[in-house]
Amino acid sequence: MKISYKWLQKYLPIDLDINKVSEILTDLGLEVEGVEAIESIKGSLKGIVVGKVLTCGKHPNADRLNVTTVDLGDGVPVQIVCGAPNVAKGQTVPVATVGTTLYDDKGEAFIIKKSKIRGEESFGMICAEDELGLGKSHDGIMVLDNSLKAGTPAAKVFNIETDYTIEIGLTPNRADAMSHLGVARDLRAGLTQQGINSKLITPSVSDFHVEERTFKIDIDVQDNLRAPRYVGLSITDIKIAESPEWLKNRLNAIGLTPINNVVDITNFVLHDLGQPLHAFDANKIKKNKVIVKTLKEGTKFTTLDGVERTLHQEDLMICDGEENPMCIAGVFGGLESGINENTTAIFLESAYFNPVSIRKTAKRHALNTDASFRFERGIDPNITEYTLKRAAILIHELAGGKISSEIIDIYPNKIDDFQIFLSYERMNKLIGHFIDSDIIQNILVSLDIKINNHTETGLNLTIPAYRVDVTREVDVFEEILRVYGYNNVEFSEKLNMSITSSVEQKNEKIQNIVSTQLINSGFFETMANSLTKPNYTDYSDQINADANVTILNPLSQDLSVMRQSMLFSGLETVSFNINRKNKDLKLFEFGKTYHKFNDKYQEEKHLSLFITGNKLPLVWNSTAQQSDFFYLKGIVTMLLHRLGATEVKPKPTKNDVFSEGLSLSLGKIKVVDFGVVKSNITKDFGIKQEVLYADFNWSALLKLAQNKSIKVSLPSKFPEVKRDLALLINNETTFLDIYRLAKETERSYLKSIDLFDVYEGKNLPDGKKSYAVSFMLQDEEKTLDEKQIEGIMQKLQGAFENKLGASLR
Repeated sequence: MKISYKWLQKYLPIDLDINKVSEILTDLGLEVEGVEAIESIKGSLKGIVVGKVLTCGKHPNADRLNVTTVDLGDGVPVQIVCGAPNVAKGQTVPVATVGTTLYDDKGEAFIIKKSKIRGEESFGMICAEDELGLGKSHDGIMVLDNSLKAGTPAAKVFNIETDYTIEIGLTPNRADAMSHLGVARDLRAGLTQQGINSKLITPSVSDFHVEERTFKIDIDVQDNLRAPRYVGLSITDIKIAESPEWLKNRLNAIGLTPINNVVDITNFVLHDLGQPLHAFDANKIKKNKVIVKTLKEGTKFTTLDGVERTLHQEDLMICDGEENPMCIAGVFGGLESGINENTTAIFLESAYFNPVSIRKTAKRHALNTDASFRFERGIDPNITEYTLKRAAILIHELAGGKISSEIIDIYPNKIDDFQIFLSYERMNKLIGHFIDSDIIQNILVSLDIKINNHTETGLNLTIPAYRVDVTREVDVFEEILRVYGYNNVEFSEKLNMSITSSVEQKNEKIQNIVSTQLINSGFFETMANSLTKPNYTDYSDQINADANVTILNPLSQDLSVMRQSMLFSGLETVSFNINRKNKDLKLFEFGKTYHKFNDKYQEEKHLSLFITGNKLPLVWNSTAQQSDFFYLKGIVTMLLHRLGATEVKPKPTKNDVFSEGLSLSLGKIKVVDFGVVKSNITKDFGIKQEVLYADFNWSALLKLAQNKSIKVSLPSKFPEVKRDLALLINNETTFLDIYRLAKETERSYLKSIDLFDVYEGKNLPDGKKSYAVSFMLQDEEKTLDEKQIEGIMQKLQGAFENKLGASLR
């Protein structure tokens, strides 16, 4: 992604060396891959000065040449031979002095040298505008204002602008930084951490006003899931023309070619604020109505590049009042509705489209545009109207347009900011370094993360909706650390380690353990074909068509690629059985998936589980029990416990084949994804009943199973003692907080902790809930007496009160 430094300075009025700025951005995680100096005029008119033509006469040896004497302001007039028909005595002209480098129309450099032209010496060149890069005319030399003094550098006369283009290697998760505003926000945080205070200046839209209400275009959003927010307005009396120099310079700086004022404004605002816009020729919108919907499978549509494309039934389209498609929403415009030199009125669109929908559509049509690049990663849903006003003001200023309708904003379900609690203790423990709470709060404020309240143990935070990559407490830790500076984290020079020995368990042995466990639970093992259909990539954005391992000489199109997922071959097996009246299924398969990345092939082993129908066969003395998500979760948990993998942590799965699901991981290693397969996927396989699916990463499972041994111990001779506490706690406190604190407080006698009741409702203070927790106590060497038990419980109660703010209900 390219960023203009001068453009960035409009947001942050700083004057730092470009290398310093690059260093700060890289430390913030916006890695600068390169910096290039650019000029609005190539060469910046160096060596070009203002000259005064003192004399002008015919060349003695050439009818079409003139010999002139030119004052260059240094007191020594020079002779220059000129072939321009309009050169004359008394003119003020731009002169390229000897040694100046100029560039031809192909960008090739040539140097002005002292020369003899038909026997007459020439010490420079009087220039035409195309020779200086100031225009395209070559009819004659440029004639300047006579008020200019001889010797004045031409760069001062023509206000040449220099800039730096910063090339940033943006990671996919940083959707918030896909604009100059986003980079400026991060840079401000980095500068603040270094003690350089700089205010972020955002463009004002206070000048926006509706001039007349004569051209309203109605909006009908029929698919709010794919288009959660859609905003538009009409602008009339537009004059399509060339953009002003400042706008062309901004676009040229980031590698974009200026087209016309309206298109350039939409591109400018896109890279300025990160919000894609689209301008339709309003006179081509039939019935003065815009409809946002999907169309029938197979509908033909011609895009701006002149290519006729076949639409998928899930492609979101922007249509006119007769439901004719005008634009592939968030991806690419249509040939018929685009603006041209004859356009006088436009409908300006600003929207927030579902990232998954846009990503799938862009991949289906092999399109990668600036708009789809941003929409598919997730933009700020709350900047949509502001961006529209910003663009409308610019169109009014640069194209003479009149805002001819009120803004129509279709936003039925607002996307809210979300809450996260940050624990100082957990953060410092994870980072391995203490960061003062004041520094933490300053960093969070500089990142536009709102601090709702502050306690001794942590902070209650509101994360802006545009930070789609900050959804967990550890994500906030990362945000703080990258601004604080990884280089500021101290490392110990002493390394402690223990030497351990272990015997590697064989793959076959562990596989047999798992197989036996599953068979005992009523599962049947299957073996599916590793060859499959290429179009299964349409169902998931995690399966990329470019990564397909293609068979050079396939038996059929249905067996032309190696499978990238265990899901679809398994669903074929499920469908095969259901079609033969075998509807209650528990299946498992050990198999491999195949991928091609950058001409390198990758093979991964998986264990897949499929469950559908009833848990058990129907018998006369029991009712049917349908398999559900929790049954699958129990099977997954059973397998992990059998292999000793009890440390895995659950989180929502990012696998988009599930309508609901979980992912279990150990650290950064994902062990298993499981859940309910989306109905639109199973429907395409002819399956009408719910299918549950689990996908184990076998390599990760093997690692977890290594060095895990079953320990057997005799039951204690001494009795267990159970005590209960009814705790009134804050809503953000979790059972995990209670569990960890209890374990830290009492290590000797506390054997287990269980949550057996949760109450939230009437007769409780605001922000509070009630947890009933049981504690099992036991001494392995003697019977606990009442005094010891009471002491332990008082110690636990005190810890909960002091560290979690709990009280007995």
